[in-house]
Amino acid sequence: MDLFLGLGIGGIVLLAGSLVFDGVLEGVFDGALDGLFDGWLSLPVVAGFVSMLGFTGAIVLGTTGLGPGAAAAAGAAAGAVAGWSTYRLSRALARDTGGAAPRHGELLGSAGTVVTAIPADGYGEVLLRLGGQPVKYAATADGPVALGAEVWVTATPSSTSVGVRAVER
Repeated sequence: MDLFLGLGIGGIVLLAGSLVFDGVLEGVFDGALDGLFDGWLSLPVVAGFVSMLGFTGAIVLGTTGLGPGAAAAAGAAAGAVAGWSTYRLSRALARDTGGAAPRHGELLGSAGTVVTAIPADGYGEVLLRLGGQPVKYAATADGPVALGAEVWVTATPSSTSVGVRAVER
């Protein structure tokens, strides 16, 4: 029982280590095994296998009348499932390419609020939302725009400034 619990705890420690030392086991072989195991020899996969082997073996040994051999077999089967699941999850997360960062050009046509009045021949400031986050930009307009006025973005001449027009209601 102590061996199985030790394996389970060791797997959890290895998993915690994988959070800190991500990719170390892959780097130990310095690329010699690239493509051979295709992610199967990663710390999270090994940790999942070892911890499930240990904890499942301890549970089988402690709750049934089966011996250590049967407990090790059940633990190995559960460990293989945990390792395979970890491998599949890590591959799915690695393929996820959604959620591209918002671009400055996406501001065109968006609404905002003037936070520093815009003079006729100079810059003021507007508060816009880019990717759901409030961002303050320098702003120009064809005519003066008062503090607190709602504006629409008509141009994005640089990454820090926009051209706006007042919203007429």
